[in-house]
Amino acid sequence: MQFVIVGYGRVGSRTARILREEGYDIVVVDIDPDRVERATNDGFETVTGDGSEEDVLLEAGIDEADAIGAFSPDLNANFAACMVGKHHGCRTVLRIDEDYREDIYEKYAEDVDEIVYPERLGAAGAKTALLGGDFNVVADLAANLQLTVLEIGEDSPAVGKRVSELELPASARVYAHGREHESLSIPLPGTELEAGDEVAVITETDRADDVRAVLSSPKA
Repeated sequence: MQFVIVGYGRVGSRTARILREEGYDIVVVDIDPDRVERATNDGFETVTGDGSEEDVLLEAGIDEADAIGAFSPDLNANFAACMVGKHHGCRTVLRIDEDYREDIYEKYAEDVDEIVYPERLGAAGAKTALLGGDFNVVADLAANLQLTVLEIGEDSPAVGKRVSELELPASARVYAHGREHESLSIPLPGTELEAGDEVAVITETDRADDVRAVLSSPKA
């Protein structure tokens, strides 16, 4: 599989390294020459330019890529990059800062496949470390597992169900839950899911689509 990573900051660089360790082909796009130089020194194929522009992404191979991760600090540029990726049939993953208003979130969430919140994930890791846990243990032990956060849509089959009643794949586990745009916390088995809730799930990578079918709204 081939991936285009827009933005080689903290989020983009770490994501690119993890993907490369798992054997995937990566092209890094960044408008900052210093970051491009760092990515090149790290052994990545690079393109210098604005990742929101189609010609730059075409140079990076967006027309042959399987997915694009837009991880720069500029939300508008990230969204534009995802729309170019969507036009070329790519899976799209958008970085968004956690403090954006609900209407901003909804504006972007409808048009991309996944949204990631680096601040939220970083805070969860810091809290776990402070409590003596190992936030990276899953990645260290099993490369075939992934963590994902999904929103419960109004038409989701999960609405009205308790966490204990979800018919998830046997390997999947709900590890956090939050009401609409609130902080995630560990759910009780009797927690009833509502539209707009977010659910964090750990699952085998090849069962991720099955998890989405249980939790997300059906695709039109």
